[in-house]
Parts: sequence; C-alpha cells; structure tokens
Amino acid sequence: MAWRNRTGSPFTCEKTAVSANRGMVVTNHPLASAAAIEMLAAGGNAIDATVAALFTLTVVEPMMVGIFGGGTAVIHLADGRELVLDGLSTAPAITRPDSYRPISDTWPDYMEAEGRANRVGPKAIAVPGNLKAWCEVAARFGKLGLPALIAPAIRHAETGFRLSHYLATCIQEIELDLALDKEIASVFLPGGKPLKAGDLLVQRDYARTLRQIAEGGPDIFHGGELGARCARYLESVGSFIRLDDLTNYKTIQREPVRGTYRGHEIVGPAPPCSGGVQSVQILNILEAYDVGAMGFGTPETLHLLLEALKIAAADRRAVTADPAFVDVPVARLTSKPYAELRRREIDPKRAGTFESRVLSTESANTTHVTIADGDGNIITSTQTLNSLFGARIMIPGTGIIPNNYMYLFDPHPGNALSLRPGKRITSGITALIVKRDGKPVFALGLPGAHRIPATATQAVINMIDHGMSIQEAVEAPRIFTWGQEAELERGFPESVRNAVAALGHRVAPVDHVAGGMCAIAFASDGTMTGAACWRADGVPVGIGGGEARHGTSFWPDPRRGKVY
Repeated sequence: MAWRNRTGSPFTCEKTAVSANRGMVVTNHPLASAAAIEMLAAGGNAIDATVAALFTLTVVEPMMVGIFGGGTAVIHLADGRELVLDGLSTAPAITRPDSYRPISDTWPDYMEAEGRANRVGPKAIAVPGNLKAWCEVAARFGKLGLPALIAPAIRHAETGFRLSHYLATCIQEIELDLALDKEIASVFLPGGKPLKAGDLLVQRDYARTLRQIAEGGPDIFHGGELGARCARYLESVGSFIRLDDLTNYKTIQREPVRGTYRGHEIVGPAPPCSGGVQSVQILNILEAYDVGAMGFGTPETLHLLLEALKIAAADRRAVTADPAFVDVPVARLTSKPYAELRRREIDPKRAGTFESRVLSTESANTTHVTIADGDGNIITSTQTLNSLFGARIMIPGTGIIPNNYMYLFDPHPGNALSLRPGKRITSGITALIVKRDGKPVFALGLPGAHRIPATATQAVINMIDHGMSIQEAVEAPRIFTWGQEAELERGFPESVRNAVAALGHRVAPVDHVAGGMCAIAFASDGTMTGAACWRADGVPVGIGGGEARHGTSFWPDPRRGKVY
C-alpha cells in the first residue's frame, strides 16, 4: 500500500492493518498477540489480555522484557477513568551516590563505571517492578485471575517456540556477554553456539517459576520463597539487591500528563517518564504552523520538527528524574505560553542551536503492547529489562533474567540522575491515548529509548495533520535529533535529505529510528483498527463475531411451546 500527499515523499506500507469490533490486540510478537486474544475470547477484558501478553513476551521476547524488569502503563477504563501505573525499577536500599567508580567526567564515556559494573552483571540490577505491577492491575481491573493469564506463557516456556530472525540476531549481537554467565549461556548459547532463527527454545526452569507465581501470586517473589532464593543468589555474587528491596517495592498510581493539539486531547505518562511532557511540548510548539499544508516529509516540515525536537531535548533535563527527589515543572513545560516563548527561537530558514544537556544511556531494547476491548478499556504499555537481556545473567534454576536498570543512574554524585536509595529510574516511555470530544481516537506506543517521544509524536502528527491511516502513521519514515546529528530514515528520498542538510542540519541517514510501534485507531461506529510496523515482529489481531442470537438452537423442536 503506497501513501502520497500533495507535496510529501511517498512510501509503501509493508504490513496490513486489521479491523474488528469486539477487541484489538497489537504486540511485538505473534504469540503474545495470540495469548492476548485468547483472553478476550475467554471473556476477559483488555487488562487481562495485556497481562497475558506481557507474561508471554517474557518467554518469546526474553531479550526485551521480564518479571525482573520495569515499565509503565497508561490506562483508559470503560467508565472513563484514566491513570498511569508506574512499575519502574528503583535503586536498592544499600546503594549510595558513589556506589560506582566512573571512568570519565566527559562524553562519550560519562555514564560508564569501572569494569562495566553498572551495565553488565550483578551490580547492574535495580529493584524490579514488572511482576508486582502486572499482578496488581490484573487484580484491580481484570476478570480472569492470574492462573489463566499466565497459562499461555507457561505453555510456550515448557514446550518451546521457534526463534524469529529478530530474536536470533539479538542473541548473536551480544554473544560474548552472554558467554560470561554459564546459566544464561546454557539457554541461549547451547554447546557454545548462539541459537539460530527457526531453532526451538525451551525454558523449563522459567516454566516452573511461572507456575509458582500462578499458584502463589506476586508475594512469592516480593518477599516470599522465590524472592528469597533470588536475593540469596544475587547477594552471593555481589549484587546490591536484598530480599527487603523485593519485599518493600511499591508501584505508584500517577495522574496522566495532558495536553491539547488541534482539538485533540493528548494523554500520556507522567514523570519519571519524560515522554508525556516531551510530546505535549513538541505539539504545542508545532501547533502554530500549518503542518498539514506543508506536507509530510517535505524539508520545511522536517526542519520545523527537528527544531522542536531540539528544544524539547534541551528542556528534558527538568523531567529526567524521579519527582519524589527532584522538582519537575510539568505545568510550565506543557503550557501553551511556554511553547510560544520557545517557538520564537525557531528560524524557519535555518537550523538553530539549542543546547541539549540530556544524560541518558537508556536502551532501545524494549517492548510494547496496545490493547483495547469492546467495552471501552484501553491499555498502552511499555516494558523492558533496559539493555538486551538486561544484566546478561540468569538466576540459577529460575530462568529469570534480571534488568540492568542501574545503568540509567549517573555514576557521578551530586547530579539530578545520581544514585539515591529508593530512587526510580527515568525513561522516555511515551504510551499515548489521543481523544477528541472526550472519546478515544487512537492509542499507540513503541520501544526505542530516548527516541521514543520524538517517534510517538510524529505518529500523532501523521494522523492529525497528514490524514494518514493508522497503518501509514506507524510505518511512515521517521526522524530524530537531540541537537547533534539529525537522523533521517532512508525512507526519505536523498533529495529531501540534501535539502534538510542545506538548512544547516547535520543529516545522518539511518536504517530505522526507534522500534516497532503498536497502535489502535477507534472509529465512531465501534470499529477498532490495529497496526504494527516493519521495525519489529509486531502483529495486530482482532476479535469480532460473538455469541449466537439468544434463543437459537441447532435443531429447533417443532413441538416447542405446544402441549400434547
């Protein structure tokens, strides 16, 4: 399917959207999408489907997400309530601002610690929030119960599944690090060789762990037998994690960040996720321009977008910390008057310099799900271990891969991102729900670390300004900058890239910006259309049809209602 507007660059969609009216699921793996739709078919709602998908993703996308990770969900409930559930990881209680020894005070090695201690291995592990968050949301808003939600994940872990090229490539990329830990190597490097696409991956230890959780609930990990086992091992190999960290971890329910753009309401995650603030700020800046008339993919449109991205990046330091530790000026950054002040700094004819002081080593290796049901429940949720395979170790006998979220803290004391006990990590998560006249119009999200806010915002612009379908919006070529190089996907013609460079941008052609977007559009007649893009293994699956008309039987009895 090709897309073209009056002035913009054409592109062709590689995947096909799916429409249905009783439920829509979009995840970045077909088995996770199947698990979610299984829950909807069994009478569950979008919350049940989301939790089932996420547990399944820990099996089929083990490099991206796990129960020892963290994430955030933006939730729109059928009764109109909206909330953000923060399950992000925190720094262990015994950590201190000087727990690591940084190797440099300047970039590019500013965030690195001696021996890669904050990046690979036991000292890189932060307190996980995923399992608790998933179980809490299922208990509060779901219908089916934890055993049913975990069943597909147990099945795929126990009997195995065939590796995609995507997963096989990820294993090969970090083969040397995986080889350093015999437990994780035994699963993904059997016989010393990385698994290949098409190989069967069986994870029986992890299947047993999932079964324990299904039977005992999250407390078995957060303070119980499973958690004690994990904590004992991690302490023995030098981790900061203790059982008290797992026992005392708490999720946080937050109010969403809200903004408006051309008559639409934007609903996104709150700090310490930066994406909601950044998206609203960028859209506020661009609202004064007729972006639609300028056209998709034109040098004029790309120039304005790049300038707005640079301004938001320069301001991001204010929202790159846990609001329990740092004052975050959300109201000012998302206000229309502030956007007007910053907009005056843009020269429509020339690239400007907006100092970007953002500290981030957030990994692009994340996953996302966007799910809706026929009753009006919607969840858009981003979850991760941070880097590929997190800390790149496995807790023996459990199949659990811990995160390496400690890499997101500044190893230098005295700064906004420096380590403090209990401090939450920061993230570029930008799970968005966009509404008009109080009703959802579309919801979306994607992996991609600090490139997420820019990419999610472009999808919003694609839908509202350029009139794209949901499939076109997620697959359209993307751009990104933080003030240094301007990354333009090669989907933009060379002539466009050259014209952008002529405006003063240092253009860097790239294969892709950020990862696979998962999105759902909502029509006024109740139809939902799901779309996933070519940048991941994303698959939309819908459910339609329904029960037989009441009173219908296979073979009507002609005597029914008569007396003989």
